[in-house]
Amino acid sequence: MTIFASGSVDEHVLEMLQEKNAPIDGFGIGTHMDTSADAPYLDCAYKLVEYGGKARRKRSKGKVLWPGRKQVFRSYGDDARMLSDVLGLEGEKRKGEELIRLVMKGGQRVSSPVPLRELRERTLNELNRLPAWLRGLKRAGEYSVVVSEAIHDLARQVDAAQQKTQAGGEE
Repeated sequence: MTIFASGSVDEHVLEMLQEKNAPIDGFGIGTHMDTSADAPYLDCAYKLVEYGGKARRKRSKGKVLWPGRKQVFRSYGDDARMLSDVLGLEGEKRKGEELIRLVMKGGQRVSSPVPLRELRERTLNELNRLPAWLRGLKRAGEYSVVVSEAIHDLARQVDAAQQKTQAGGEE
């Protein structure tokens, strides 16, 4: 078995793991290699959920990856603060504000860039729409996010097709 470590790995983590003689065969260093330590960064990973027009699903122990193109539908309370989200499929018709918008197509922008002043104003407005209990650094509750039944159905279909392929059938 080979052990490969990644995720927020930098020179300090490497040093600490080596000092502890951690049984690690290799390291993946990404964000910390190409981002200055004094600059903000977003630690994230790209997960393939569609290929060649077909929904895909990577299955990992302890991780759920929902297949297909998504849309997030946000609901607001009477006080105009964020109330809950539904993770649905692109093209689903649901109540709530659709949060995912097309910004690139074929490697090109689909509209003009938004001026920085406008982005700052939108960001501040959205921060003000957060419920008070979500504004602090300490976790004070759970924000409701529900996965739609359409995504659950698609996941079952993808899983069944994958099992059929593994058993020697056609996909």
